[in-house]
Amino acid sequence: MSFGTLLYRYFFFGWLFKDVNAGNLLERAAAWRHNRDQARWLPTYMRRWLWCAGFFYALGLAVESLLHAPGLSVFFYVPCALAVPVNAVIGAAWVGLRVAPLH
Repeated sequence: MSFGTLLYRYFFFGWLFKDVNAGNLLERAAAWRHNRDQARWLPTYMRRWLWCAGFFYALGLAVESLLHAPGLSVFFYVPCALAVPVNAVIGAAWVGLRVAPLH
């Protein structure tokens, strides 16, 4: 497996889940159960994004305060800010898979 694929799988979780709209009723129910089981990995992805956000925030803070370069610090603050909606999506998916009734 290439490094790019591994990096993608490290940060994005779509590859873990199956399409619940494909197949007959039994296949969709099996896909739903599979997705509910795979939801246990979503907090891990949230932690990964949280750590990256903290790392990029610290880099941005260091660049801004030590180098006095607020324009350059934007390159570190933007990934930090993007981690917030990504974590919101992951959290919503996790809650949805845990709270939604079984089909």
